[in-house]
Amino acid sequence: MTINKQDFTRAKIHKIVSPGEALKMLRELQGLTQNKLAKITGISQSNLSAIESGSKQLGRERAMVLAKALRVHPAVLLFSDFDMADAA
Repeated sequence: MTINKQDFTRAKIHKIVSPGEALKMLRELQGLTQNKLAKITGISQSNLSAIESGSKQLGRERAMVLAKALRVHPAVLLFSDFDMADAA
């Protein structure tokens, strides 16, 4: 079976999410509570809550720690709204 690029349709963005919203979705999809993720990462539950709500910035270092715990690339958290069509 041969797979051709033209057999696929590019997915549409239905909603742009913030890094905090992306973190919350990934955490929930993996069945983790904020407390459990806090224990895994060493980032306090209150900081995770603040990041998810948007009242605290995610930042590169925390993104790397969280991405490792959630088994995703850090860019998934930091650049959740990136669209290659917008790149120069």
